[in-house]
Amino acid sequence: MRKPKVIGMIFALSLGCFIMVIFYFNSNLKTVSEPLDERSSGQKSRRSPLQTLYDGDQVESAVQAIHQGRRELLEEACRSYTRKRRVLIPEDLKHIIVDDQHGLLYCYVPKVACTNWKRVLMVLTGVARSSRDPLAIPANEAHIPGNLRTLSEYSTSEINQRLRSYLKFVFVREPFERLVSAYRNKFTQSYNTAFHKRYGTKIVRRHRLDPQPEALEKGDDVSFEEFVYYLVDPATQREEPFNEHWERVHSLCHPCLIHYDVVGKYETLEQDSRYVLQLAGVEDQVSFPASSKSTRTTGELAAQFFHNISPFYQKKLYNLYRMDFLIFNYSIPDYLKFR
Repeated sequence: MRKPKVIGMIFALSLGCFIMVIFYFNSNLKTVSEPLDERSSGQKSRRSPLQTLYDGDQVESAVQAIHQGRRELLEEACRSYTRKRRVLIPEDLKHIIVDDQHGLLYCYVPKVACTNWKRVLMVLTGVARSSRDPLAIPANEAHIPGNLRTLSEYSTSEINQRLRSYLKFVFVREPFERLVSAYRNKFTQSYNTAFHKRYGTKIVRRHRLDPQPEALEKGDDVSFEEFVYYLVDPATQREEPFNEHWERVHSLCHPCLIHYDVVGKYETLEQDSRYVLQLAGVEDQVSFPASSKSTRTTGELAAQFFHNISPFYQKKLYNLYRMDFLIFNYSIPDYLKFR
């Protein structure tokens, strides 16, 4: 008579354990999509930017379609042009800025509006306590190390959690327009003496015939042709990695290893920035600064700089930046003469 009673107790105990396991996994699944600070502070959960993106009912469908197309093109290009995948290491994540409060990961690319995006994130993360206006933050403050955390500063489990559940976005630009912009900013502006000393003197020493002593000392008159020779010289990258201002986007942000949810473009900067802020649910808290630069590097201006570059060196330079052209769907510029 006692056997059925024992069986019943075992059954009840097993059922209870099963229910507890289900409850545990449901709880864990819920937390994955919530920004970390909300979970720890006990605030009422809201939809994460990633949920907003893939639920698809919060933003204009035409804009969504554009970004879905960009994601698909990027994935297809990575499949076509990347031979093998590798494991990410912390060094790969130094350009990815983390906003735990809003569940955002932003890979910054110099010369693609990264100063203004850093300003926006300083407002959103509370670093800029005195202002809600990004433009009130001095440009040099936006680049101070430690103002914004990068993904490389987290543990492996914390990195994986954020890569899985945060909205990941990057902004890119036509590669040669970005390159000319970097040259103009770092080598033709008198105030950039640190770049002249660090890189200009080296370029003059290696790639100028019979340089004058003053040029060797100051490095402040590097021509675009000499800059190109420096970039395509195999000794340059053997000696040290490229500076971030002319490093390839695929080497800074690793888009074939990290699945970016939004690929913004400099050519549609205002629209794409508004889209990211809408996904984050903060468009009423902060606005992305409108561009007011009249000296912006355009395709026409880039063509003028490439006019004196021989087809041989144009081809070598294109091969250097080829992956950025391919994976971000940029055509070979018409002004290039090597085709």
